[in-house]
Amino acid sequence: MWHNNIKLTKCKRGEGESFIEKQVHGGKKLGNTSIISRISNALFGNKNTTITIDEKGKTTMKIGIISGSVREGRNSAAVSEWIHEFAEKRNDGGIEYEIVALANYDLPLLGAKLPEDRQAAAGAAIQAWSEKMASFDGYVFVTPEYNHAVGGALKNALDFLKPEVADKAAGFVGYGSLGGARAHENMRVILGELSVATVHTTVNFSLMTDFENMSNFVPNDYHAGNATAMFNELIKWSGALKTIR
Repeated sequence: MWHNNIKLTKCKRGEGESFIEKQVHGGKKLGNTSIISRISNALFGNKNTTITIDEKGKTTMKIGIISGSVREGRNSAAVSEWIHEFAEKRNDGGIEYEIVALANYDLPLLGAKLPEDRQAAAGAAIQAWSEKMASFDGYVFVTPEYNHAVGGALKNALDFLKPEVADKAAGFVGYGSLGGARAHENMRVILGELSVATVHTTVNFSLMTDFENMSNFVPNDYHAGNATAMFNELIKWSGALKTIR
């Protein structure tokens, strides 16, 4: 959650260090500290230390909830709606949440040779995907598990990205026989190569206990605890990383 006890204002380049953050408390300047120190304090210091970016009531961060399955009849749509509703009910001031359905982007296989009549549409899809992902400060990836890994469509989509997601943070919501846990581990490796910081806490839905007939999503109440922790971590990391981009 954002608090008003600490505010950050970014200095212009050339004013001391490349990016110096002025720390303000109660209107009194406390001096300049390095960006490394500020992020370290926010992430690993006193548990009451928080980061706030004051934009006078405007949206300060955008978090994309990526529905990462393209399968017909996919469960990711219902899971994504649940996590989006959960996020909205948190009332995180200044934070906007948006669902992005991977199935809405008809991406080609990376590097595949396409017939001329498909090249323009494929190029437009790649551009739209790139721009949408670049517009966020952090991500929640909602993904099933296929053969101990993330689905091929999401892996292919991520391969089109690098600068769009670099120096941002991500959390995971999964579902499967083991709650998507192994897909999450696979995603951590992939996103690490894209310079994305992944938070510790995950949300794991079981096909056996959170779905009726493995298709109708009826989540157990206890998942709210992990969802809360995941969003707390994601907001803190996304806010910290925003100050260095």
